[in-house]
Amino acid sequence: MTSFTFHPGPKLLSGTGRSVELTDKLPPGPVLFVTDSDVRGFGLADGVLAALEASGRSVCVFDAVEADPSRGTLLAAVEHGRQFAVRSVVGFGGGSPMDVAKLAAYLLGSGDELDALWGVGLARGTRLPLALVPTTAGTGSEATPVAVITVEGAEKRGVNSPALIADWAVLDPELTVGKPRALTAATGIDAIVHAVEAYTSVNAKNPLSDLYAREALRLLAGNLLIACDRPDDREARSAMLLGAHLAGLAFANAPVAGVHALAYPLGGLHHLPHGLSNALMLRHVLAFNAGAAREQYAELAQVLEPGCAGQGSQAQAALLIERLDQLVTASGLQPRLRDHGIEFDEAPLLAAEAMKQQRLLVNNPVEIREDDARQLYEAAW
Repeated sequence: MTSFTFHPGPKLLSGTGRSVELTDKLPPGPVLFVTDSDVRGFGLADGVLAALEASGRSVCVFDAVEADPSRGTLLAAVEHGRQFAVRSVVGFGGGSPMDVAKLAAYLLGSGDELDALWGVGLARGTRLPLALVPTTAGTGSEATPVAVITVEGAEKRGVNSPALIADWAVLDPELTVGKPRALTAATGIDAIVHAVEAYTSVNAKNPLSDLYAREALRLLAGNLLIACDRPDDREARSAMLLGAHLAGLAFANAPVAGVHALAYPLGGLHHLPHGLSNALMLRHVLAFNAGAAREQYAELAQVLEPGCAGQGSQAQAALLIERLDQLVTASGLQPRLRDHGIEFDEAPLLAAEAMKQQRLLVNNPVEIREDDARQLYEAAW
């Protein structure tokens, strides 16, 4: 067997209502609670906040996190935590609050400078105790050592280090029940892309990441449309949340690649939701990769349709791409760049921006050069 390294992720609490158990998992002292205004306004955090306060802790709420959080937002959260001398951090919400919480816990605990951390393995200090609670089934941020922040020029930059892996994650499906169809669809497709790209990553792919990726794809593809059509279906919501977490564990160890690299400029320049950006580029990047990744795509096709095992690998790979594209459209997402106000002649700019994501592009089964990226954006238009 080829040697490999696998980071197993945070300790996990899973089940309805278990988010209030965080009071038993955090140390005494003030807590920095990182979330966003929508989550706060919908009352999703009320139970956890009440439980933390009932435990005798003072809770310092920072709810100013926006989509694609900026450096300024992150540093404001850190300053808020520093003012209250917090002893632990909770990230509560989608990927943006969780990413801010991860880096805030690290910066508060280590005292390091943010600009010394961009990249892989450069955060080597000690963070504050950290718990993460997702309220969408998509990003898998609660499982990963990665945090992505938008810096000057709308560029997305990442910190990837085991030091960012949370102590605890909580999968409470009740927090995801009733979410709007568009949000359910976009976050679900995001998680599916995590699973597919982890399975085909040319760096650090290993038997455990493969195991998680396959099971994640089975859960996500089998429940996405149910969750979209029946937003109160708790079984489907629970399966989606677990699938997103498993996909997070997969890509935490076998990094994502071309779909994400080409999705990031769509979010940075046009502020499209991250999952939607992935959905827009999914079919085109998979087709571009199909020659090199044919056998792996065929294996994933068998997860979606076990009966296709008798077909040749090329037919199975084509089936995977077709089935995933059908999921995108059946979920209700508009699958073309033009549907979202993006002009055809923006392709060269988007391609140039995508080339800044070399940390992701190096994981793709096929090299994507700038001219390739331009043609992929044109195909997606």
